Amino acid sequence: MHNKYQLKQIAIIGSHGLPPRYGGFETLADNLVKKLSIEFSLSVYCSSKIYEHRESSYNGAKLIYLPLRANGIQSIIYDVLSIFHALRYADVFLVLGVSGCIIFPLLRLFSKKKILVNIDGLEWSRDKWSGIARIFLKLSERLAVRYASAVIVDNEEIQNYIAGKYGVATHLIEYGGDHLKPVSGEDFINVFPSSGKMYALSVCRIEPENNIHTILNAFSKIDDFPLVIVGNWNNSSYGRDLRAEYRDYKNIFLLDAIYEEHKLNALRSNCYVYIHGHSAGGTNPSLVEAMSLKLPVIAYDVSYNRATTEGKAIYFKDSEDLMLKIKNFDSQTAARLSSDMSEIARRRYRWDIIAQKYASLF
Repeated sequence: MHNKYQLKQIAIIGSHGLPPRYGGFETLADNLVKKLSIEFSLSVYCSSKIYEHRESSYNGAKLIYLPLRANGIQSIIYDVLSIFHALRYADVFLVLGVSGCIIFPLLRLFSKKKILVNIDGLEWSRDKWSGIARIFLKLSERLAVRYASAVIVDNEEIQNYIAGKYGVATHLIEYGGDHLKPVSGEDFINVFPSSGKMYALSVCRIEPENNIHTILNAFSKIDDFPLVIVGNWNNSSYGRDLRAEYRDYKNIFLLDAIYEEHKLNALRSNCYVYIHGHSAGGTNPSLVEAMSLKLPVIAYDVSYNRATTEGKAIYFKDSEDLMLKIKNFDSQTAARLSSDMSEIARRRYRWDIIAQKYASLF
């Protein structure tokens, strides 16, 4: 075994940091550290804005803090400063997202170090971005593809897009979901008022591109089927308006974001059907996690979701379509979907598989 200081130095840049508290990139960084810290010397850049208690290391990885946020406009400076700091020691950069890639042309004037970029879907296509932000993200994507040593995508539809637009071959590496373990029913009584009944569930950020309005509209017309949506309702006028509109429906339960993994997994593990409304972003970690928990999935009908589920889920196009799919949903359909989704997850969405794909690029 090599001495620790002889191991190849990897800098993971662009996540909020570790321990994971936010989303897909943090879960990715967490599992790479858990799986690969024996093979590589890993450093993870963290936003001190969200960590009051700052550890110097985590599961064998060094943690480096910057006093900036890892999202919004600050993410550009956060990523750029992380990259320049990592130049002092790193052999390989793993850059998560394209915000900091604007600096790549300058970086390449004096450094030939290996830069791997996970472009995280087509970020510029999300509804939340204004025209100027969209132009910036498109430019960042172009520079990432041009100047990176290797480009990582998480969905074959994005792989096809990059090949068609830029003529560049990419590495398809998805997300794992097997870090989650099912939680038995007795552990989740009283998490929400209808515990114990069959219910549909969706866990997501409350944004238009996740089709929350479509899902709520469908279930407002099915008064005997409970729906639970867990999300950040107060973060936008979109979320606040929807909560005000649907809070009085007896079968609809709009819960604030749950950050305790055990409690969230209890809700997920015991739902009758999982509704996935995402229409953007490639392979969504929340969908992979639902599949790994053997949940029957009804997903919004876009190519990304069909690719993730290999065309074996049920898909809806609008609220009327979803309402009909729910009304016709039965235990036989649930059993088939559960079996299909878990088989795909075991074959494709395991962290040991994902980590070794990253290791081969490192």
